[in-house]
Amino acid sequence: MNIEAAQTKNSGKQPHASYVRAMEHPADPLTGLPHDERIRSRKLTGGVATIIADASGLSRSESRRLEEELRSGALALPGVNEARIAMTASQPHRTLIAIGSGKGGVGKSTVSANLAIALAKAGKRVGLIDADVYGPSQPTLLGKHEKPQAEDEKLIPVEAHGIRFLSLGQLVSPGHALAWRGPMATGALANLTEANWGDSELLLVDLPPGTGDVQISLIQRSRPAGAVIVSTPQDLSLIDARRAVDLFNKMSLPVLGIIENMATYTCPHCGEDSHPFGTGGAEVAAEEMGVPFLGRLPLSLAIREASDAGRPPAAGHGSEAEAFATIAGKLLEALETPVH
Repeated sequence: MNIEAAQTKNSGKQPHASYVRAMEHPADPLTGLPHDERIRSRKLTGGVATIIADASGLSRSESRRLEEELRSGALALPGVNEARIAMTASQPHRTLIAIGSGKGGVGKSTVSANLAIALAKAGKRVGLIDADVYGPSQPTLLGKHEKPQAEDEKLIPVEAHGIRFLSLGQLVSPGHALAWRGPMATGALANLTEANWGDSELLLVDLPPGTGDVQISLIQRSRPAGAVIVSTPQDLSLIDARRAVDLFNKMSLPVLGIIENMATYTCPHCGEDSHPFGTGGAEVAAEEMGVPFLGRLPLSLAIREASDAGRPPAAGHGSEAEAFATIAGKLLEALETPVH
């Protein structure tokens, strides 16, 4: 068959387009309302305006103000005799990370503060809890001694260097000792963890050194996603770091990694490297225990001076900031790795 010859006969009539006439929609009578970006639904029926708004990430007072402004805005529109406002809010997914050490004096709090800031610079919304109830130092490290406010019986964290933080050091007079037994310390920790952390997605907890009531209470009540251990390279510190890892393992809490602090000292005069506490010990211990090694930090005069002055190195630039940024990146990778 000759396909080219088999052409459809032309009837001589012009073809007509087939279409369905578009429906006309009435104009939205509830236009010009404030906070349009938070409105999820609106309708006007019989003079009653019904509005559903999203209050996610807002405090109680901010949510009430949003509701009042929406109601006032709706009642100001023609044809609206009554305004019904419904508020919804999604619960933010929050990952809690415990930062511990087997013993004191290894720089755990300094690492916690700078790690929190490095994570914030990586784009995360970060909160930091100073749960080291016997030696709260985060207000000094972050250079912010402002007392937190409370709303609806919940503390509102203070902001510094791009993160939110709470510390018992903000609530007691400088130099005063906290002579607390276990139940008082764990109760104080509950007040900090249950504060109004807003839209924070990562919550780092700077634990006191050791393996006592505060650590056990945090794990049982808050179920962290994992723990990070800070240790110096020397054997004496690693003995206690192993105990901390053992505690977390017994409580089925994944250990996300070990950070080796105070590993290398570079002489500011001659540039020669030395190792007052040894080097590589934490990395070897991590491998022996089957725990990720997140990286090492130097024994640095610059870090010590900046920390004492409330200027965390991670908030700035330079080699120290880069070191914390690298560890923060490895920690995020560890959080995304499934635990078997």
